[in-house]
Amino acid sequence: LIKACLNSYAPQGLRLIEVDKADLTDLPDIVDVVSGRPEKFIVYCDDLSFEDGEAGYKALKSILDGSVAAATPNVLVYATSNRRHLLPEYMKENLGYTHTDDGEVHPGEAVEEKISLSERFGLWVSFYPFSQDEYLAIVAQWLAALGVPAQAIEAARPQALVWALERGSRSGRVAYQFARDFAGRQDDGV
Repeated sequence: LIKACLNSYAPQGLRLIEVDKADLTDLPDIVDVVSGRPEKFIVYCDDLSFEDGEAGYKALKSILDGSVAAATPNVLVYATSNRRHLLPEYMKENLGYTHTDDGEVHPGEAVEEKISLSERFGLWVSFYPFSQDEYLAIVAQWLAALGVPAQAIEAARPQALVWALERGSRSGRVAYQFARDFAGRQDDGV
C-alpha cells in the first residue's frame, strides 16, 4: 500500500525515505534535512517490532510525540509490523494488574508502556485472513498475471486450497507463493 501511494502521488510531490529500525534514532536529523522542502515525505520503517530493552523503542516514542509530529507538516512516519503492539507481551505481565474492591481491573504499567508506542500511530490498516472464495480469486489473479491459461487456473483450485491449509493461512502472500510455484511447475512441464 505504501508503494502504491508513492506511485500514485509522486507526481504531486510525495517522496519516500526508508529507514531501518536501527536508524530510527537518526529521524530528527532526517526531518531537519527535509523540513524546508516543498515535497511531502513518508518516512517508512518496514517490519517494525522491538524486543525488550531496545533503545530505539523509547526514541521512536519520543519522536512520534515530540518534534517530528508537531513541527513538520510535510513528514509522516509509516511502519509495517506483524505485531499489533510492536513489543512482545508475556502472561507474567498480567500479574501487575491490581483489583479494586468493586472488581475493576487496572492494567499494570508494564503493559501500558508496551501498548503506548502503537497508540502513537494514528491510523492502523489491518489485513485479515481471506475467505476461501477471496483467496481463490486472488490465486486466479496471480496465475493469470503469470501467464497461466484459464483451464489450468481452474484446475489449480484444489491445489491452491491444499497449499493454504499446509501453511495455515489464506493471505495474499500465500496466494502469490502458490501461484509462483504452480506457474513454475507448468513452465517445467510438471
